[in-house]
Amino acid sequence: MKLAVFNHREDEAEFFTRFCKEYQVEPVYVSEAPSPQSIQKVAGCDCASVITTRIDKEVLDAFHEAGIRFISTRTIGYDHIDLSRAKELGIGVGNVTYSPNSVAEYAVMLMLMANRKIKTIMTRSMGQDYSLAKVRGQEIRKQTVGVIGTGQIGRKVIQNLSGFGCRILAYDKYPNDAAGEYAQYVELERLYREADVITLHVPGNDANHHMIGEKEFSMMKDGVVLINTARGTLIDTKALIAAVECGKVGAAALDVVENETAIYYKDFKYQPVAHHDMAVLNSFPNVIMTPHTAFYTDMAVSDMVEHSILSCLKFVNNEENPWKVL
Repeated sequence: MKLAVFNHREDEAEFFTRFCKEYQVEPVYVSEAPSPQSIQKVAGCDCASVITTRIDKEVLDAFHEAGIRFISTRTIGYDHIDLSRAKELGIGVGNVTYSPNSVAEYAVMLMLMANRKIKTIMTRSMGQDYSLAKVRGQEIRKQTVGVIGTGQIGRKVIQNLSGFGCRILAYDKYPNDAAGEYAQYVELERLYREADVITLHVPGNDANHHMIGEKEFSMMKDGVVLINTARGTLIDTKALIAAVECGKVGAAALDVVENETAIYYKDFKYQPVAHHDMAVLNSFPNVIMTPHTAFYTDMAVSDMVEHSILSCLKFVNNEENPWKVL
């Protein structure tokens, strides 16, 4: 199989080299994102491996013209791909799975950082201000943590939290026994009302778009801590800014944000970033923002590369494919 690999990063190279050799795949590496121009370089490939750059109608049409029959995104989420157009063109689409520990550990880390006001402490320390004024934190063991979404990552978050001794509430359309061992499943509105910390672990699809907005913030406790390591579209950013400004949200830690695609994973030193809401959020001392890096561990990157290759192979060989979404 001949595989087009877009957005090929240096840190992925060792894994692509290893797994392409192991599975006898011929890779064609393209450092830039898929575009009508870059896709011309991979004519003759059977499948394409991509990341979170936008795969819209124009890009899909170029893939179709180049003979690409299947696109595997090296991510769990696939909301950056125009599935309806892909279906019209007869192009298959797949995602990947990877170690849930990566995002789960990061989410818990962000909870602790937000609770202990680490952004303010570190910012002050850089200016040699080592005072204790207004940096007294909270212990997570005394809090109620609400986990929205109990798939692989959500379950791992719950398992990790169980060691802190906190009360854990969970919500999912499809409860499972593994999460229920440590958490109490409740209705979503009850979770909003009772949780001191809320962490999101659901996909970014049409059904979940802006699942947290002005109405949901109004249900929450004053001073609630909000964690998002899933997808930026889950939260209405304008409503979040208003909730932080009025004190409804006491702290937030966001690894993702709406309209991040054109910004994250790029270097904007010495130039303005065209994302006003991000600038506002970054200005708040009680909001931590990281550039969609919760997934980024050696184990996760290895899994993403291997599963992307395997998904493409299974498509070409007409085998059952656990990662195929279209």
